Amino acid sequence: MMTPQEFVRKWSRVDLPERAASQEHFLDLCRLLGQPTPASHDATGAEYAFEKGVEVSAAASRGSKGERGFADVWWRGKFAWEYKRKGKYKSLDEAYRQLCQYREALGNPPLLIVSDIARTEIHTNFTGTTKAVHVIALEELAAPESIDLLRRVFADPESLRPTERVEDVTALAAREIGLIAQSLRDRGHDPHETAHFLMKCMFCLFAEDTDLLPKDLFKRLLEGSKYDPARLKLRMDALFAAMRTGGDFGVEPIAYFNGGLFDTSDALELTEEEIGTLIRAAGKGWESVEPSIFGTLFERSLDPSKRAQIGAHYTSREDIMLVVEPVILRPLRREWDGVREQCEGWVADRAEASRAGKTRKKGSRTPGWYTKQIEAALVAFDERLAGVRVLDPACGSGNFLYVAIQQLLDLEKEVITYSADVGLGLIPHVRPTQLRGIEINPYASELAQVVIWIGYLQWMRDNGFRAPSDPILEPMRSIENRDAILAWEDEEGESIPVWREGARCRGKAGWPEAEFVIGNPPFLGSKVFRQNGLPDAYVENMYSTFEITKTSDLCCYWFALMEHRLRAAPHSRFGLLATQGIRGRENRQVIERLCDSGHLFDAWADREWVLDGAAVRVSMICGTGQSEGKAEAAFLNGNPVNRISPSLTGGVDLGRATRLGDNRNLCWMGLTKGGSFDVTEAEARELLCTPTASGQSPFDVTRPWWNGLDITRRPRSMWLIDFGEDRTMKEAAAYDAAFSRIEAVVKAERANNRRQSYRDNWWIHAEPRGGLRDQLEQQGRYLATPRVTKHRLFKFIDGTTIPDCQVFAFARSDDYFFGVLHSCVHELWALRQGTQLESRPRYTPTTCFETFPLPWSPGSEPVGGSDGEEVGAGALPPTPSRRGREGEQDEHALWLAISEAARELDVQRERWLNPPEWVEEIAAGVDAADDFADVAAVSGEEARRLIRQSAIDAACAGDSRLKKRTLTNLYNERPTWLRLAHERLDRAVLAAYAAVDPAGEWDVEWARVFVETGAGRGLPEGHALAGERAGVEEKILGGLLRLNGERGG
Repeated sequence: MMTPQEFVRKWSRVDLPERAASQEHFLDLCRLLGQPTPASHDATGAEYAFEKGVEVSAAASRGSKGERGFADVWWRGKFAWEYKRKGKYKSLDEAYRQLCQYREALGNPPLLIVSDIARTEIHTNFTGTTKAVHVIALEELAAPESIDLLRRVFADPESLRPTERVEDVTALAAREIGLIAQSLRDRGHDPHETAHFLMKCMFCLFAEDTDLLPKDLFKRLLEGSKYDPARLKLRMDALFAAMRTGGDFGVEPIAYFNGGLFDTSDALELTEEEIGTLIRAAGKGWESVEPSIFGTLFERSLDPSKRAQIGAHYTSREDIMLVVEPVILRPLRREWDGVREQCEGWVADRAEASRAGKTRKKGSRTPGWYTKQIEAALVAFDERLAGVRVLDPACGSGNFLYVAIQQLLDLEKEVITYSADVGLGLIPHVRPTQLRGIEINPYASELAQVVIWIGYLQWMRDNGFRAPSDPILEPMRSIENRDAILAWEDEEGESIPVWREGARCRGKAGWPEAEFVIGNPPFLGSKVFRQNGLPDAYVENMYSTFEITKTSDLCCYWFALMEHRLRAAPHSRFGLLATQGIRGRENRQVIERLCDSGHLFDAWADREWVLDGAAVRVSMICGTGQSEGKAEAAFLNGNPVNRISPSLTGGVDLGRATRLGDNRNLCWMGLTKGGSFDVTEAEARELLCTPTASGQSPFDVTRPWWNGLDITRRPRSMWLIDFGEDRTMKEAAAYDAAFSRIEAVVKAERANNRRQSYRDNWWIHAEPRGGLRDQLEQQGRYLATPRVTKHRLFKFIDGTTIPDCQVFAFARSDDYFFGVLHSCVHELWALRQGTQLESRPRYTPTTCFETFPLPWSPGSEPVGGSDGEEVGAGALPPTPSRRGREGEQDEHALWLAISEAARELDVQRERWLNPPEWVEEIAAGVDAADDFADVAAVSGEEARRLIRQSAIDAACAGDSRLKKRTLTNLYNERPTWLRLAHERLDRAVLAAYAAVDPAGEWDVEWARVFVETGAGRGLPEGHALAGERAGVEEKILGGLLRLNGERGG
């Protein structure tokens, strides 16, 4: 066994050719470290070998022709090792570049090692971490730390994994640059000039860490003038000038960068503190910065309107790939597979022609002919990739475009690798200048160009290709800073990029030509256009230019423009994100138009996404203008389907469902206050026991008030001052205490409201919902559901309680109606027909309820028994028009089964929420403290009952035993008794559908697939019933859609 000193002594004297030295050097190293040699460990060379053959992406080293290459040593899952002759090269960069080209073919080993015997470099190659390089000089190899490091290469390569993640380094770098941006802005520098200057600095930090600039040049520049800001400015101006044209900076040669980034604008003079921050930023390892993340974080730092998002989440590459892969890569890979298959045939024929030699028949094709065909096909496809144009019409800081070019380069590398294997040397031709972008934010549009170029240069370096030169950068004038929706001109008729006061609209904005359109248009609902900075003139021009409903979300205008593009270029493909609302009836029309002329080939109806740092739920929609006759396979939510409907469903197109007349005027949105009309239980009590000057009861205008939280959690004991729909100010003022409160608070709140009616009638709710009042006054109780909630919950509410606009109230009080709406059938329909806010389903009456066919249409239920008696609590009166019909008694029994199952569910839930044993004890304590006689004296016994109940609810909400007993927590837990109660209800409802719709082949056994989670949540991945449930859901939805068509027709 060799000692470290003997090893150093031997190899210090050796001067052999590369191949002669490399294997013996490695064998000696194995003996020194006590590690197995390739032959002793693996006689076949399958996982550990010398000269591991690989396909080379391009010329692996200077002088080679790009044919097959070899890694000098390779051990699967541990390392690849490349040797160069001792003393022949100034650095090992060429050897490392060579390994980078080999690494995919070698299974991406965690360590890439290069050595010329005098120096050994260990480069880490772990995914998602920063890069680290460990250097061991031959004269230092005998040191214990060097021996330990080399031994870990063989025995424990995982121990060399860097602890710093790429995301962490990127966030730290963006934070430091952001601090400088904020400081410069605070000192009065123009935001755009600040952004441009910092982008130059950012690129210099990247360039010096990737050897595009001399090592640490910019950092040395900063440190040399950190106490002399004026001198630093002059030095930066000189460096930027040298980068603009190429030349010398002192004794350092500077490459020609150009690109428009290093223009003639001067550097900004920094303070000593800002210089210190920039020096800290320079130490962050810019070669490892992830451009797709950095762009977002840096944009937040530059743009004051987004600074609150710093530290929030960002969109990952994996999420963006859900659009890039189906839209861009899928068709290009199909093309590449065809080219490669054709070339494989020619390669086989060429080999056969070569074997035939002189015996080849006269006139038959020569090997050279096949070679020309192969080369022509491969060069043509490479030119095809270099000719691809990708547009992001809302590109932000370039995240989608960055991922797109990375994927194009990866595909081109496959082409280059294959070409080398068949004897053709190619180099990458895909360039950032193939990308097109439109972005209205000047910060982001300029940042996008730098982000894309850094990503491109990183890819070239990491994959073993040399960066372009003379110039290194090219101008990216294709990223346009302008409006993507509307085109504008000034008062003289000259085109201007964005709206300003006095501008005239020229019509729809034109988009650059591109085969692929991808992106994430802004998510903004029509109700908040103006609150988010869209001027009235802009909004009105948008409405008059586009033929879509005024209530459409902002992202719909991008889809409308895409539909316009597809009419002119049907071969184009697009992948755009949208709010969940795009599936809703009013927004969906833009998707319907896209489907009229083309088709959707990939979509995610409901996907978690990151928007401005927050997790939201979105829809992803990918399509083309080509007709379905040429349609490719379609995928919905990652699963193959026959087609994708405009409502983003698979086999059943729920977008065809129509609103049913019998369901109208039953479901109402609660009141919209439009001001601080709500009061606490204590404040309500004070109002109710205070006589009015007019002698009228305060209870007329002071009522309990519930919003969604009162349903999903414990009741909050809130009340509402409500002067109804049409009381005059004089009539309202008769309730002096209540009116005085509203006058003192709400009048000021309404003073600057855009709507004159809200300003003038400040004592009336913004939307008092008169029709709802008329309906609820007839009910002792009514059914309600929150507008947005994790679980689709329905609950009966006392008829005197006013529902908020976040609650939908149903003018029904019967158990049957409650049972059908709380069944798996309606929950599934509502989930598919509704949209979502973040991860919570949103209920929309027009799509979720008014299109929903109950077993019996409202008003025609078989409620009467054979002798005409009314049956069941809250039952509707008998329906003479249906009595006597054949099968009526059977249908009545089915109706009764639903009612009884629903009543049992309601009773059990209420007992769990409010156990009488505990609540009666609490109520006794409330009664002992207050008999509310003063309320009864002024406002009557009903007011006394309600304020007492409100006090009990408040006490229960604070009780440690009860405060966590909420419907949300109950359905999160879904205990066995609740599952069984819902299963009984589901079976009763399914039996009713089976009776009224024999064509639907309804089956009560379908209920079992919903027992575990209900219809509102999917089964866990890999669940035994997952496949069956998907089929059941489609059958239920298909049956409901057919019933909808029959009743709506």
